[in-house]
Amino acid sequence: MTAPLSMTRTGSGEPLLLLHGMGSSRRDFTAVADLLAERFDVLNVDLPGVGRSPALARRPTVTAISDAVERSLDAAGVGQVHVLGNSLGARVALELAVRGRARSVVAIAPSGLNVPPERVSQGAGMGLARVVTRTTAPLVEPLSRSAVGRATLLAPLKARAWSTSPEEAIGMREGFADSREFWRTLLWGLLLDVPRGLDRIDCPVTLVQGVADWVASGQTVRYLPLVPGSRFRPLLWAGHAPQSDRPRTIVRLVEEAARRAGQPADSSALRYEHRNRAPDIASVKRASQAGSSDAKAV
Repeated sequence: MTAPLSMTRTGSGEPLLLLHGMGSSRRDFTAVADLLAERFDVLNVDLPGVGRSPALARRPTVTAISDAVERSLDAAGVGQVHVLGNSLGARVALELAVRGRARSVVAIAPSGLNVPPERVSQGAGMGLARVVTRTTAPLVEPLSRSAVGRATLLAPLKARAWSTSPEEAIGMREGFADSREFWRTLLWGLLLDVPRGLDRIDCPVTLVQGVADWVASGQTVRYLPLVPGSRFRPLLWAGHAPQSDRPRTIVRLVEEAARRAGQPADSSALRYEHRNRAPDIASVKRASQAGSSDAKAV
């Protein structure tokens, strides 16, 4: 993939990147996007193979997906960002933090730390959801028009599925039925992913999980001892994708994390700046060495 990922951009202020989970699309942030745009420059992205985003030519590992996200940010002229991610999107958010690209992270039910039996169970559930959703795809849009229909479609992901919007139901169809990268992402991005380098994260991280989340079980808290200075926030009356279960709470958590990032000790920004300057410094050294060689030749 060389083209940037498909994204919408709304609001103004510090940049905030939204990363949805597997089995959804950027529509899953419908309940919070406008609220966040009141303070942030919101970049809402479809991950590779979802919506209008191109699929990856290489294996869609977390590393490869993160590379694609970074290239898209570069193409949009955006440097460091605050990040709100859910599930696989939360895992990618943490990878961006490892790289120094994130100013703050709110990670809702990040994948990556489930044990093998949990991975088998999650993989089977996701695979079944793919088959069922592809079979019933023509019914999704009609069902999305009623609260009862949306509750039927989104009950596995939301604690208050009846309160969701039609956009979120369509997003589920885009993520499960229409995704062009579903099986490869399930294998390489979820089932075989093992997080590394989490101890290098030095930006504020808030880990969030709904108490009614049966998809991720209790794996979110496993990140706490691995991510320095991270905080954990359980959400009552919230499921695996609680953006519409508790929208104002999610917005408040993003704002709190952003305020923490604004404190003086923000070494992630310095690390990101140093990483971007490194090629320039190297080229200066090469030019200097070349000059020395020419002087010796004279």
